[in-house]
Formats: sequence, structure tokens, C-alpha cells
Amino acid sequence: MTVSHSHLREAIDVLKKTGVRITPQRHAILEFLINADTHPTADEIYRALEGNFPNMSVATVYNNLRVFREAGLIKELPYGDSSSRFDFSTSEHYHAICNECGKIVDFHYPGLDEVEHFAASVTGYEVNKHRLEVYGTCPECQSKKI
Repeated sequence: MTVSHSHLREAIDVLKKTGVRITPQRHAILEFLINADTHPTADEIYRALEGNFPNMSVATVYNNLRVFREAGLIKELPYGDSSSRFDFSTSEHYHAICNECGKIVDFHYPGLDEVEHFAASVTGYEVNKHRLEVYGTCPECQSKKI
């Protein structure tokens, strides 16, 4: 998967507008998140980048993830296992989560936007977001059971 340069540029613009300095480490963490389709944990991000940044600590990764989250660039997904996974927020999408290994895969289903309108009309709530998760066993874990 190649870097989506437009996503990276937009993310950097957002950070600059909020007064966040773009350090090489921040750039690398953002780029990794944009390219990752696995919703990595902070530890996975650290392990992937520590070779390029020998003086970077896990705490640095956590601090930067917090900065990105506060800027609205990423979502923290506190699923199943105790370590949060991080997702670069580009568009509304849903998650399929493996009960065995915890892997999270994105999927899009545009029809579900109607859920918000329906929920609003039934409850009287002013609905501003929704979240959907489906749980099951991923193909890799299925093949291990055979």
C-alpha cells in the first residue's frame, strides 16, 4: 500500500494550523498510521520505527498519538485486549474484529448513514455520530482451526 500523499499533506496542514511542530518523528508516525491497514498499537508503531529513530521511546509515540488524537486526525480504538489501537480518520467506516487474534479490518457500508436519521426520529436525540463493530473469526484464525 502506498502513502496517500494527499492524506499526509492534509494531516500536516491540520497540525500546523493547531500550532504543532512537524518533527521527523511525528512525520514518520503519521505516515505509518496512514499506510497501516492493521490499526496498530503504540507498541507496534514504536517497534516499526525505532530503527530509524534510535532515541525515540514508547512514551514519545504515546505523546504524539495523543497530540494527533486531540487534533482529530486519529481515533483511539479501545477494543478487546488492553492496548488501544489507532486508526487514521479519513472517512466513516466500520470495523470487523477477530475474537481470536484481535485483528481489526475496516469496511464501508454507506447505507448505514440512514441509521442516524432513524435513531434521531425515533428517540428525538440530535444524533451526531455512530459506531458499528462486527465480531467473528478472521480468515487466518479460521485456517488454523482446520
